Amino acid sequence: MTRKQKRLAVIAGGVGFIMVAVLLVLFAFGQSIAYFYMPSDLAKTPVGPGTRIRLGGLVAEGSVKRDTGSTVSFAVTDGTATVPVTYTGILPDLFREGQGVVTEGVFGAGGTLFDADTVLAKHDENYMPKEVADRMKKDGVWKGEGEAK
Repeated sequence: MTRKQKRLAVIAGGVGFIMVAVLLVLFAFGQSIAYFYMPSDLAKTPVGPGTRIRLGGLVAEGSVKRDTGSTVSFAVTDGTATVPVTYTGILPDLFREGQGVVTEGVFGAGGTLFDADTVLAKHDENYMPKEVADRMKKDGVWKGEGEAK
């Protein structure tokens, strides 16, 4: 091999290595992405069972039911549609009806019950998750100061 051929081989090997590294990073990001949905989005375009998503909205009034153990059932609403949710674990201290919440998880086999493995609640009385507030403003159900109509 001449010097020119060796140099080209090293450059080609380096480019190939970088391409493989970029593909691995993109694959890893693709596996960890959870798209954000509001209940009305899911009413229009259902998500298949087992697809990981983030579901945001308000905890529907009168929907929180504590089952056996640490399992809690509640509904997330955006004023237009409502999605039933189950969660097993300790809820955040600030979790309550009528407040903003973002849950992360998957729909069960039936496709109607959302099984959350993470529940995020607001951190003070004026806060609502940004995604939830933005969507409620866009949909015209935003009242302001962390409350919905």
